[in-house]
Amino acid sequence: MMEELKNYLIEFFASSELNRLHENYGGGRIFSDPLVGVASGADPIYQKYKEVVGPEHYTPLEFWLAEGKESLPSSKLRIISIAFPFVDKIRKESKNIIELKRLKLPAEIYSVGRNYANAFKKETCIQLIKFLEKKGFNGIAGLISKNFTILTKGTFYSNWSERHSAFAAGLGTFSLHEALITEVGCNVRFGSVVTDAPLEITPRKSDEPYANCLFFAKGTCKKCVENCPAGAISEKGHDKNKCYVYGRKIERKVNLRIGSILKPHYRFINGVWSEQAPPVGCAFCQFGVPCMDKNPMASAQK
Repeated sequence: MMEELKNYLIEFFASSELNRLHENYGGGRIFSDPLVGVASGADPIYQKYKEVVGPEHYTPLEFWLAEGKESLPSSKLRIISIAFPFVDKIRKESKNIIELKRLKLPAEIYSVGRNYANAFKKETCIQLIKFLEKKGFNGIAGLISKNFTILTKGTFYSNWSERHSAFAAGLGTFSLHEALITEVGCNVRFGSVVTDAPLEITPRKSDEPYANCLFFAKGTCKKCVENCPAGAISEKGHDKNKCYVYGRKIERKVNLRIGSILKPHYRFINGVWSEQAPPVGCAFCQFGVPCMDKNPMASAQK
């Protein structure tokens, strides 16, 4: 079933019109073929996430029950994590930063791709749940759940972290800039579905959370520190508040430039359904860095 699921997702990525840029930017794909991993609902790492993410972070079973599903042992649950890698065209053109007097903007093609990605990620989860239901199983997803919320208690985190689920499912490890470095790089997005389908678990290559990052593994690189115009990244890690403030400046300017073709966005923040200005991202820390499109530690890990 796992092979069938992967093939289904590959075909969906290839055929969905939601996985397309605006015609002003060529109309091509936003994401290349997905990476897929599976974690166990009984993995003790989800208890650890209550410490490293926040106490409100769901375990898979807590999330399952919050969605009104029938109680069952955690070991019966699986978390399907999906990595959405941006296509090479977006990655290459995103190195061309727009320099303004007091602000650096990401390339417009990235802003559009990042914005359009939200609708595609949600639809991917919806279609994957339908795929599982046809097989006689159930599924839930944070990206389409009323129980998924962003929390702003001094910093920013969610009660269901897609990146941490991807780590649990063996898709990669974290970096100095806090993105997850997969085998196809850090310039990816993530989604996940919790299911009672008995899928084979994909083991993690390492439980070391920063194994793929050159800075933590070798004490080198720090290219993401150099690239960040907000000064939000240092050897101490990623300052989410500085990142957020600079990101909102970018958001306002980009929306003035190309807002007419961007898609609106809604999400729960502190449990309240909120409309946001169309998000466009930043990702200066993900472009022109050794981990942009690969795991820079791959050869050393063989």
